[in-house]
Amino acid sequence: MRLRYAVAAAATTVVGAGAAALAAGRYGSGFALNPAVAGPAPESLITVRSVTPDEVVLTRTPASERPGVYGLTGAGVHATVGPVVAVGDRGHSVTRTLARVDKGSLAAGAFVRMTPQAYTGDPRGARGLDFAEPQVPGELGPMPAWYLPGARSTWVIAVHGVGATREQALSVLPALHRFRLPVLVPSYRNDPGAPASPDRIGHLGATEWRDLDAAMRFAVEHGARGLVLYGWSSGAAMALRALHRSPVAGKVVGLVLDSPVLDWRATVTAAVRSRRLPRVLTPLAVRAAEGRTGLRGTRHTEAAAEPAVPAGLTVPTLIVHGPDDTFAPWSASRALADRYPGKVALHPVPGAAHTAMWNADPAVYEETLRRFLTPLM
Repeated sequence: MRLRYAVAAAATTVVGAGAAALAAGRYGSGFALNPAVAGPAPESLITVRSVTPDEVVLTRTPASERPGVYGLTGAGVHATVGPVVAVGDRGHSVTRTLARVDKGSLAAGAFVRMTPQAYTGDPRGARGLDFAEPQVPGELGPMPAWYLPGARSTWVIAVHGVGATREQALSVLPALHRFRLPVLVPSYRNDPGAPASPDRIGHLGATEWRDLDAAMRFAVEHGARGLVLYGWSSGAAMALRALHRSPVAGKVVGLVLDSPVLDWRATVTAAVRSRRLPRVLTPLAVRAAEGRTGLRGTRHTEAAAEPAVPAGLTVPTLIVHGPDDTFAPWSASRALADRYPGKVALHPVPGAAHTAMWNADPAVYEETLRRFLTPLM
């Protein structure tokens, strides 16, 4: 009888431990899959020291002194700041140009974070660009989009990445408009205003590519003769899958991949570790992500049978990525460029965080983009 009780107690402990491991894995995987929290860990809070109409003084941190153009976001506030123009208070503060405050009020004493999302709102309010708001019909329902007209017959379809929204494209829309390229910026499943997926989680491009495919077909039906797929982060993974699977993939003339997620396991790992969670949680989170998304399974599982990078990259591809990106490993981009030297142009941006390639030096980024896109127009 005692042995029976001991076995029962041991079994209960094992079951309890298994349930705890499952819960821990699901919790950790959420930092890569849950749209509300997915992405790199938020930057540390920065204190606003003082504000004038043209400048803002911030506590000096590695984030606040980065060169380039960034957003400042906090409770009910969003502002756009430019380069550092001075270091003061015996090296404890930095002064940056203040381009605009487009949400709330920026005041001394506020706590803010630096973000690559330099602009918020819509193309007209944020960037002064006219646009329409079509609904793209997708397999889960209609998906809101922005359409910016242009004189050329090649369209750019700009698709955001994990933890972001269509606003991610606002930084580059003026440049694409100067190139006279029509631009479609679609939403996709689990975005605000778009249909939710049955499980309500992201799949790092493995299912979302179907919504990009719907946007591609929409563009072709409305006059696009060529398509450039432009994706950030997991949006880049969507673009690669769409190139491999879409019925209109033959219309694709080029890819622009910014901070691409090419190794989803490494990205899940980075999402967990950036939160300073116990390292033992990492393999549990990767395993949970596999189970929740179907990214690994039998040969009959679509996502498992299809790699993030298709066999045979057939169109000119520009990768803009930072060697210091801790969320989507640079090594995967380097390997892809080495694998397809005749197709892939790799533009490194040292010191830039994930999806902050434009922010680090907008002028250089846009000139790189212009040189790549000109032969495709």
